[in-house]
Amino acid sequence: MKNALILVVLIALLILFLYWYAGYSSRSGFAVDENNNNVPDAWENKVGWFFKARNFIILFLGILIGYFLALTFHPF
Repeated sequence: MKNALILVVLIALLILFLYWYAGYSSRSGFAVDENNNNVPDAWENKVGWFFKARNFIILFLGILIGYFLALTFHPF
């Protein structure tokens, strides 16, 4: 279970980094963001669903991390 926990934490960190970089690149002027939603327009056209489901993805990853933490420290 520790391997699964480490994998989910690394995936969560990667996804959070992508969300942060999208906001950083649009705020710094590196990428064009016409509608000022902190998502570059090029990314929004390709993977818009990824940014629309942002809160659900983070919630799901948090639940998975909590579940694997519970299994790691208190096995049933």
